[in-house]
Amino acid sequence: MFGQMDLILIGGVALLLFGPKKIPDLMKGLGKGLSEFKKAQNEFESEIKNVVDAPEAKATNKE
Repeated sequence: MFGQMDLILIGGVALLLFGPKKIPDLMKGLGKGLSEFKKAQNEFESEIKNVVDAPEAKATNKE
């Protein structure tokens, strides 16, 4: 996806824009945001599976 030079360039630009003191806070916020997104995605997938599996379970119970 990204090459090594691309990541170095992005890191250098981020360092220039935000400074060395803000980078850890930004990364922490990014990590929390990604974990919340992953949690919401898993909840959505499980809800979809419950909706899809519900008619099959009712049909199996009636037989």
